[in-house]
Order: sequence, then structure tokens, then C-alpha cells
Amino acid sequence: MPKVTKEDALLYHSRGRHGKIEVIPTKPYSTQFDLSLAYTPGVAYPCLEIEKTPEDVYNYTAKGNLVAVISNCTAVLGLGDIGTMAGKPVMEGKGLLFKIFADVDVFDIEVDEKDPRKLIEFCRQIAPTFGGINLEDIKAPECFEVETELKKMLDIPVFHDDQHGTAIISSAGLLNSLEITGKKIEDIKVVVCGAGAAAISCSRLYVSLGVKKENIVMVDSKGVINKKRKDLNKYKQEFITDRDLDTLAQAVKDSDLFLGLSAANMMTKEMLSTMANNPIVFAMANPNPEISFEDAMATRNDLIFATGRSDYPNQINNVLGFPFIFRGALDVRASTINEEMKLAASKALAALTKEPVPDSVLKAYNVDKLIFGKDYIIPKPLDPRLLSCVAPAVAKAAMDSGVAKYPISDWDAYKKSLDKRLSEHIKKIGECNAV
Repeated sequence: MPKVTKEDALLYHSRGRHGKIEVIPTKPYSTQFDLSLAYTPGVAYPCLEIEKTPEDVYNYTAKGNLVAVISNCTAVLGLGDIGTMAGKPVMEGKGLLFKIFADVDVFDIEVDEKDPRKLIEFCRQIAPTFGGINLEDIKAPECFEVETELKKMLDIPVFHDDQHGTAIISSAGLLNSLEITGKKIEDIKVVVCGAGAAAISCSRLYVSLGVKKENIVMVDSKGVINKKRKDLNKYKQEFITDRDLDTLAQAVKDSDLFLGLSAANMMTKEMLSTMANNPIVFAMANPNPEISFEDAMATRNDLIFATGRSDYPNQINNVLGFPFIFRGALDVRASTINEEMKLAASKALAALTKEPVPDSVLKAYNVDKLIFGKDYIIPKPLDPRLLSCVAPAVAKAAMDSGVAKYPISDWDAYKKSLDKRLSEHIKKIGECNAV
């Protein structure tokens, strides 16, 4: 892949119609009769039907396929608190990914509000417009409060992708890595470098998968989160270790998994050399990981290594999750995205990795083969099977856990409808690129 330059990126965003997304009509509008149906007087009829039966809003409006990407832009990518206007390109980008990978429509909404209580109230007030809310780039610890309170208030899916997306995708990678190394999840020792939203969410989901909480050591910028610390918020306190450890180097020794969600170059070659046999290293700081691919490979040849980057094997990329998770949740009108749905997504991704990879994926990544193993523990983002693999798994988990209002009975028909959505968008992408 060519290196991305500043000039290329600015041209991409500014050429032609500015930005990356637009709103287009889905009904005819070429005649006066069409317009009379779309607006006055015809629009009064669906309004009155919805007034009588509120659930009919899903039949007569776009609510059921519309997600709000909401951010106060206090933790944008690796850029930090850059302000709502500066964060808008990221939120538009999220909308583009939702649409091209899962045919989910998005309004991006940048909210100039740092008070979590006021942000919660804003989201509550606009929720009737949407079938789901994707919270994005809200800094910790406020992000936990915002999501938790909204999930209590609303009967639509609320999902903070910075937390759960990384947790879901890395969990799939972890399951496959354990299978390759022959290690049992209940036995592994885990070091989490970082203590923000993604780190805490990953740790929680790993515990749901079977990691023992006492086997997790979390490290923030001030050292190991242990009983000596008096500066810990309630979220960090959840992962206080009883072990007599103070530094990252001490924590890493004899560990089986290093989960990096912090900053570049936090892990040294010396630290890596002290890990247990067949270690798993997820170094996901962006753009530069906690230890470089080159340094890691030069230090040990028995490790499984993953990053958040596309130019190395095993990219832990959130786009493998959120479009398909929301697709499945929306299609059964789920009232939430719960733990069961997140675990179902992880397990579906892990299973897909073991299937033969289509030629179209090999061509997209310019490789001769992709076979389940140390260099392929997670599917590629451009794998066309993701939609019909992950979305049904999420939808079924929603039904099984009792949060689906519109259950699916014909799964074959549902999967065919997903494939049709994807093929139509591939066609549209081709037309767009031709222009």
C-alpha cells in the first residue's frame, strides 16, 4: 500500500463534493404527485399511524437503519482533545465505513459539550431520531458514565466503539492465538499496558471469555495499578492487582499476553525476552506500536504479534466489528448491545479466520495465500464474508438473550439479504470510482 501523505489526504477530502458523506432520497421525487406523497398532504398519513402505534416508525421512516455517530471529540484517534470541528472528518469517516461495509446510514453529530451529564441529556433528547447510537472519541473516564447512563435510559443500541470495538476484535485474535499456542484461557497471565477506555473494556471482555481477573495486571502512566496507589478512579480500581509489582518490566516477566493500548515504544526488547514461551503481543498504539514489528521479530521467533496497523500482519481493526454489530442489532430491533452480542461477534470473527480465504481477498491484499496461523489470526477488513458472518451471529445472540423486538425466523433468507446489500454497494463503489 502506498504511504499516505498529507497532500493525498487533503486532496481526498476536498476534491469534488467536500467531505465524505451525503444524504440521498430513497423514494421517487420527479412529479408533483411524488412530492405530495413525500410531504404535504400525504405525509400526514404515516404521521398519524405512528401516533397510534409508535413502533410503526420503523415501517414508515429511516429510523431502523439510521445510526448517530456522536462525539464531543475529546479523544480523537491519537490526536486528543482537538475540538468538534477538527474531529468532524473522523466522524464522517465512521459514517462512510458504516455505509460501505454494512449499508447502515449515519448522521455524524459533533457536540461541543464536555460535561458528561449535559452530553447524556443531549443524546437522550435526540435518540427518537435513530435506531442506534455509536459514541465515538469521548475521553475516559467520562465515556464510561455517558454510555452506562444512556444504556439505562434508552431502548435502542448504545455502543462506545473506542471501548468495545477493540475488545471484540482483539478477543477474536486472542481466542485464535490461544488455539495456535495450545494455551488455556483460564491459565494465561495478562499484562495490559494502558488504563483508558479500550484497556478497561478489553480486560472486562477477556474476563467474560474466561481470563481470571487475578491474572490481569494493568499498568498506566504512573505504574502498576496496585494496592499502594491512592490516585485511582473507580474504573481503574476494578483491576487492582494483589501481586507485588510496581513497573511494567516487572509485570511483563513470565506473562503470556501483552495487550498494548498506550503509546509508542513502551515495551523494550528486553521486556519481550522475559515473557513466557509462545507469547502473544497485541501492540496496538497508533500510529506506532508499543514495540515495533521489526524489534519484536528480531527478539523472538515464538511469538504471535498483532498491531493496529494495516502494513503488518494481524491488524486489530475496529472496522471488523462495529458495522456488522450494528447491522445485526438493527435488523432485530435490539434494545441494547449486550455482553452476549459482543461475545458472539468475537467468536464469529475467530471462526471465520479458519475458513478458506476467497481469491478476491488475496487480490485485494496482493498476497498468494492467507492460512490460519501465527500471521493470520483475524480476518482482513475487506473480506466480503464479514457481513453475512458477524451480523447473523449478533442478531441471534440478541434473540437468545431476550433483547430482540423483531426476531428473524428464516436465517438463509436473512443471509441472502445481507449478501444483496453488499453486492449492491460493491456496484455503487465501482460506479463512484469510475467517476
